[in-house]
Amino acid sequence: MDFMLGIGGFILGYLFGSVPCGLWLVQALHGIDIRNYGSGNIGTTNVFRTVGPKTAAAVLLGDMLKGIAALVILSKFTGEPSLIAVSALGALLGHNYSLFLGFKGGKGVATGLGLFLYMLPWGAMAGLGVWIVIVLITRYVSLGSVIAAAVAAATGWYLGYPVPYAVFGTLACLFVIIRHKDNIKRLLDGTESKIKPGHLNTK
Repeated sequence: MDFMLGIGGFILGYLFGSVPCGLWLVQALHGIDIRNYGSGNIGTTNVFRTVGPKTAAAVLLGDMLKGIAALVILSKFTGEPSLIAVSALGALLGHNYSLFLGFKGGKGVATGLGLFLYMLPWGAMAGLGVWIVIVLITRYVSLGSVIAAAVAAATGWYLGYPVPYAVFGTLACLFVIIRHKDNIKRLLDGTESKIKPGHLNTK
């Protein structure tokens, strides 16, 4: 692996991943700071609960595309799987620990989904299918996210994707679980909130 290209790819991924789509889109469309509402998270779920599905869909798309954009740019210079995986890790870390948010951020699910779609597409589809089923049945987004991440990562190994991609998938899964540790505790305690659209009276 070209060391300097690897460093550059990681920085590229981190900068793209750091873009706080949830914060900026909600501010632009509704004039509020999403961090002051609900769970305080800037991700799709809290946006959905606070201002509803339309803005949440825009945030989801933005968070997915920012990671993909970094990988598309890097692919113009190299197709080396290890370099792509390093850049993807940078994007995931950027989303979770954003440069624009004092190194705080989201939980990595939407950005991870975008990265999986680019690198491990069948893993992404398997995880998304599991997520939809679990959320429809239980209404717990956190439960669906954790299980879907595990399924997507396992699928990457099972289907024989390049090892750097499968390793990234495993790391991404671990990040999702770690970022959901409070949700997991609430699930075990029976106090986790179920998903429902928000209808905050904002402009």
